[in-house]
Amino acid sequence: MWNRNVAKKEMPSEATKHFVLGTPIMGPLPEGFQQVQFGMGCFWGAERIFWQLDGVWTTSVGYAGGASESPSYEDVCTGRTGHAEMIHVVYDPARLSFVELLKVFWESHNPTQGDRQGNDRGSQYRSAIFCYEREHSLMAQTSRDDYAAGLKAAGFGPITTQIAPNPGYYYAELYHQQYLAKNPDGYCGIGGTGVSCPMRPA
Repeated sequence: MWNRNVAKKEMPSEATKHFVLGTPIMGPLPEGFQQVQFGMGCFWGAERIFWQLDGVWTTSVGYAGGASESPSYEDVCTGRTGHAEMIHVVYDPARLSFVELLKVFWESHNPTQGDRQGNDRGSQYRSAIFCYEREHSLMAQTSRDDYAAGLKAAGFGPITTQIAPNPGYYYAELYHQQYLAKNPDGYCGIGGTGVSCPMRPA
């Protein structure tokens, strides 16, 4: 369960290269690198946040957490597949820690909104962390609890973020990959709460 492979859709060969970073978005992973999936609303803006981080090797967007296999964007938008829009992040832990990634995740969206993020509504926009390592799942739960205290003090409700082992991952269609690099004036609904997330030592 913890290291289940991602599913690869048929895409043109140019889709295997990250539009910004030039690295493969479909692997294989360099030795020693780690991966995680984050869901935080519309994946267009969320992906851009992570590809800009020093230590991130590649990113992609896709669908995870539902029951159907190889869903399309149109399928996911119906809300009937159970999938969320996710960002798959591959990073070098020697340069960027999982704790640092969690801090970026929590502070870059509002994890208290349930099945929506800003004006985007539906279960596909839910907040989620899907982990490939058991240790990362425990760290995510700890950081959630730490952040919840700060959010409560600031007047926000409870965190609704789903934290689970990697349930599999289906790459989104080519035009979604690195969308805001290809369309700089495109829609970005990402936004945080303004509450800082504490960082425990990794």
